[in-house]
Amino acid sequence: MIGYAFCGSFCTLKKSMEQLAALAEAGWDVQPIMSEHVYTMDTRFGKAADFAAEAERITGKEVIHTIADAEPLGPKTPLDALIIAPCTGNTLAKIASGITDTAVTMAAKAHLRCDRPTVIALASNDSLSQNLRNIATLLVRKRVYLVPLKQDDPKSKPHSLVADFSRIPDALAAALEERQIRPLFE
Repeated sequence: MIGYAFCGSFCTLKKSMEQLAALAEAGWDVQPIMSEHVYTMDTRFGKAADFAAEAERITGKEVIHTIADAEPLGPKTPLDALIIAPCTGNTLAKIASGITDTAVTMAAKAHLRCDRPTVIALASNDSLSQNLRNIATLLVRKRVYLVPLKQDDPKSKPHSLVADFSRIPDALAAALEERQIRPLFE
C-alpha cells in the first residue's frame, strides 16, 4: 500500500488527483491523506468536501486528515511508499526541520522513521529562494526522492518551482528501486 498526501497548493490539486486516479487504476492500493487545510478549506479551485469525496471514491478508503490518525502509518500500518503531491514549501520546510504539526508531516515522520521511500512533488513559489536550502537538505536524506521540477513562470514568479505531476508514477517506480529519477530540473 502507498500513502498519497495532499497539501495546500490548491492550484495543483486537480493535477495531483489525476495522478492518484492513475495509480489506483494501475492497481496500487492507495491510502489518501490530506492536510487539515486541504480537508477543510474551500477555495476558488474547489470545495474541500468535494475533493475529499473524490479521493475516497478513487481509493475506496477514508481520508486521513488528523495527526492522530496519521501517526500509525509508520510501524503499525507500514506503507511501501509515501507520495506528497503537492508538497508546499511550508510542508517541505517542516519535513526538512523535523516539525510534525499536520497530518501530512506526521505521515512523513512516521513513514521515514521506518526508512521507507518518500516521494515529494513540490509546488512552491519560494523554491529558488527561502526553500532552496530545504530542497538540498532533503535531497541528501536517505529515502527521500523528488519528482522532477521546472519553473512554471520564470518571468512573473522567478523563485517558483512546480513538479511535473505526470512524472509521479516514474518517480515512485524509481524510489522503490532506491534511486532519484533524473533529470531533476527540467
